[in-house]
Amino acid sequence: MKKVRLEIAVNNDFVEPAVEAITTVARKEGDKGRGKIFILPIEECIRIRTNEKGSEAIG
Repeated sequence: MKKVRLEIAVNNDFVEPAVEAITTVARKEGDKGRGKIFILPIEECIRIRTNEKGSEAIG
């Protein structure tokens, strides 16, 4: 089985909805080894084009 790494950055308000969306779809597939979700803090985010920082840069 081919593995893929997917990284998603969301503001705190969207962590649970994002996890719910991913797990809902992943559970519909019948294969074992559907993956794992790791939730990690982001120290800082800077949008290069606008120099926005923090949650504004994540969008």
